[in-house]
Amino acid sequence: MGEMIQFKRPDGKTCPGYLAHPKAGSTAPGFVVIQEWWGLNDQIKKTADRLAEAGYRALVPDFYRGKVTTAADEANHLMTNLNFPDAAGQDIRGAVQYLKQSSKKVVVGGFCMGGALTILAAVRVPEMDAGACFYGIPPLDAADLKKIRIPLICHFANKDDWCTPAKVNDLEAALKQSKSQFEIYRYEAHHAFMNEARPEVYDPACAKTAWDRTLKFLKKTLT
Repeated sequence: MGEMIQFKRPDGKTCPGYLAHPKAGSTAPGFVVIQEWWGLNDQIKKTADRLAEAGYRALVPDFYRGKVTTAADEANHLMTNLNFPDAAGQDIRGAVQYLKQSSKKVVVGGFCMGGALTILAAVRVPEMDAGACFYGIPPLDAADLKKIRIPLICHFANKDDWCTPAKVNDLEAALKQSKSQFEIYRYEAHHAFMNEARPEVYDPACAKTAWDRTLKFLKKTLT
C-alpha cells in the first residue's frame, strides 16, 4: 500500500519518507505521521497504512535517514542527537507542504517523541491544519505554545513516567493561553499504549478509544 519517496524541505534539501495511499487518491486529506524514537520501522509504517485505509494520505518523514533500532539506549541516542527545531521546521514542514500540493487540508500527528514534535510543529508549521498528539510533550520553554491557533487532540497515559500527569496538567494550562480549540484525554494505561508491537504496554481498549476519538476529531476538523 505504501512506498518510499523523497520530498523537498523548505531549505531545498530532501527528506525520505514512507507514503501510504488511500482509495480516494491524491486529493484526500493528508496526515503527516511522526515516528516514535525507534525510527521509521514496520510498526509506524503499519500505522500509516491504517490511516490510508481510513481515507488519509499518510506520509512518515524519516528523521533518522534510514536508521532503525529496537534498543532503548540506542533509540535514546538517536533521539538525543536529533535537531528538534530542524525536524519540526524542515522535515515536518516539508512533508506538510508536499501533501498540500494536492490535499486541501493536512494534519500532523505523532507518538512519543512524535507527539512532542507534533506540538512543536503546531507552533512552527503555518501550513498545518490540525494536530494529534499521542503521549509526547516538548519542553514547554522550547515552544511558545501561546502561538498555536489550530485544533489539537492530545492523548496521555496516567501511568506514564515520562509525560507524567503533572506535566500533562502543565501542558493543558499552557494550551489554555492559546487560541487552539484543543481536546485532552487521559487513559488508565502506560506510555506507548497505542503500540501493538510492544505487548508489555499495549492496551487494546484504550488504543481503540484513542483511535476512534482521533478519527472523529479529524472528520470534524478537516471537512
